[in-house]
Amino acid sequence: MNRQLKYSILACALMQAYAHAQDTTHPVAEVVVTGNRFIAVDRASVGGFGEASLFDTPASITAIGRTQMQDLSIRSTTEAMRFDASVADAYNAVGYAEQFSIRGFALDNNYSYRKDGFAIPGDTQIPLENKERIEVLKGLAGLTAGIATPGGIVNYVTKRPTNTPLRSATVEVSERGTLYGTVDLGGRFEDRRFGYRINAAAADLHPYVRGANGDRQFVSAAFDWQITPDALLQLDMDYQRKAQITAPGFQLIQGTTLPTGVSAKMLLNDQPWTRPVTTKDSNVGLRFEYKLAPDWLATVSGNKHWFKRDDFTAFPYGCSNEGEGYYPGYCANGDYDVYDYQSTGERKSPWGVQAQVQGKFATGALRHALTVGASYSERHDSFGDYVYDYVGYSNIWNPRVTPPVPADRVTGPVSERRSDEERAVFAQDIVSLTNQWTVHAGLRHVQIKRSDGHSDNSFVLPSVALVFSPARDWNVYGAVSQGLQHGGIAPMQTTNENQVLAPQRSHQVEIGAKAALDNGINLSAALFQIRQGLEYTDAHNTFVRNGKETHRGIELTAQGKATPALDWSVSLMALNTRQEGTGQASIDGKRVTDVPAFKSTAWVQYAVAAIPGLKLDGTWQYSGKKAFDVENTVFVPDYHVFGVGASYGLKWGTTNVTLRARAENLFDKFYWRDVTPALGGYLLPGAPRTFRASAQFDF
Repeated sequence: MNRQLKYSILACALMQAYAHAQDTTHPVAEVVVTGNRFIAVDRASVGGFGEASLFDTPASITAIGRTQMQDLSIRSTTEAMRFDASVADAYNAVGYAEQFSIRGFALDNNYSYRKDGFAIPGDTQIPLENKERIEVLKGLAGLTAGIATPGGIVNYVTKRPTNTPLRSATVEVSERGTLYGTVDLGGRFEDRRFGYRINAAAADLHPYVRGANGDRQFVSAAFDWQITPDALLQLDMDYQRKAQITAPGFQLIQGTTLPTGVSAKMLLNDQPWTRPVTTKDSNVGLRFEYKLAPDWLATVSGNKHWFKRDDFTAFPYGCSNEGEGYYPGYCANGDYDVYDYQSTGERKSPWGVQAQVQGKFATGALRHALTVGASYSERHDSFGDYVYDYVGYSNIWNPRVTPPVPADRVTGPVSERRSDEERAVFAQDIVSLTNQWTVHAGLRHVQIKRSDGHSDNSFVLPSVALVFSPARDWNVYGAVSQGLQHGGIAPMQTTNENQVLAPQRSHQVEIGAKAALDNGINLSAALFQIRQGLEYTDAHNTFVRNGKETHRGIELTAQGKATPALDWSVSLMALNTRQEGTGQASIDGKRVTDVPAFKSTAWVQYAVAAIPGLKLDGTWQYSGKKAFDVENTVFVPDYHVFGVGASYGLKWGTTNVTLRARAENLFDKFYWRDVTPALGGYLLPGAPRTFRASAQFDF
């Protein structure tokens, strides 16, 4: 059934394009000019409690919209985050969960990823087909989100019905023959109070890692009902299934030296008995808005998420073929132990509701924009005792087959092992003191309860920012805030495996400036410091919180037009991270792992005047060296990566067609893009040179 659905969606995308294109006697009538500036989105919802101008929000925010995703052939969050220097991979393995860090802090898979503001698990590839934009809030989100890691949050805004008919289909081929297709349908019913948006997608996955194959299917629907001019009801639903063999990372040779002579295309999980990781996830979202008065709006919203995973890996870990062995680490000759890892029936089922009232009023000369509200959420995690059995060994230079795994070894009975509750009340007042001075002040009172014993903890999270507008197109701000996150969970193979540390606060100070100039140039700069307790696996192989980690940095983003034909965008981050207060000389004063001191990305697009409809673009990414371990004994080198792309818009009958092609890592450079101390320490190589070509049909 899943295979039938996948090919049905792919065929639908092709048939829709062909059928509409044939409805004419003029196959190619004219050229269509397509494409917009890269980051053209000027509004986001993650900076407060409703959509607001990025320019007026005293926080560092990036928003990438649907048009930009189409122009750059972005199919996953991983591909989108390449254009923000403040975001990096954090054990982001091919075929597994997409995981990121912001400002050097790894995001919490349970709370740092949001769909329309509600927490959803980041344990799989979050679908983009039904998303209008991706919003990245860089910095503490305590006031607006409650529990979240200090680096920030990633919020996915769902597509809504369109007022005019929308009919779009895209087909794409990439990497080693990955075939992808999607359709996007929107509009109003005959009774125009009712609107719809339907999205479907399917992919036959053959990524650059040889053997990490799989498939994916997705379908979603969103509906609006304008009950009265003052009342709006919105409903959205989606379902995704993905099955793909995951590609684990490499370890150090003898625990001390970076592997050499390896390929990013190599699958360490390549055994005859290897099975794919299968995930199924779905959402139901509901939102009701009512205009109480011209300047007052009441909103009640909720979201329910279901996630299920069957996890299988021929897991590479350690070396038992040399002396007393290395754990973690590989033998000097490249041998590594292979374990049969199985964890089937994993489930997560978070849900949440929120009610708020927003309004504007004046008290004398002061103008207020007030938000008050309350929220409640739960999360329930179920899993069984996993299988983790040694079955043999292989070699990174000369792979070998290990014996089949015993058929009677299966995951233990699945039951609920962890649950969370979060209750909150919040208030924010944006006070315009004068035409130039504005104060943003807010509080969130959070009460959390966990089944692990860290229960009934209450926290008050304040946030205050002062904004000064020296000119109509300039804002300067200073902000102080506090955040909250659950304690980390001790990873497998530690002495306190699965133990959850207590919640902790984080503290942030940020100074920033933003400009929206008349010549179309947008600028943003932020200077920040974030501090929280340091969590790591110590020399006794115990996961602990000890000392502090401090992240001080500067972010700069700019985009605009150099000429009418030349668009550009630049993002960079310089970051100083320090571990301190642990009492261990081998750790104090050292850099935080997997965080470069400098990272940058640039994009430029040129419209070729001699060939109307043709646009060429180029990308450049740079990352400085990164520490592999908390003692900073091993660093991975810095790297530069370049990419090029082209798009051409034309008319095929009555259909607008956009042809696109891209080549990433143009010079086929090998580099370590992601290093992490998790699970004993792993390195993930960046993608080699890859290609993709697509055709988008808008009817």
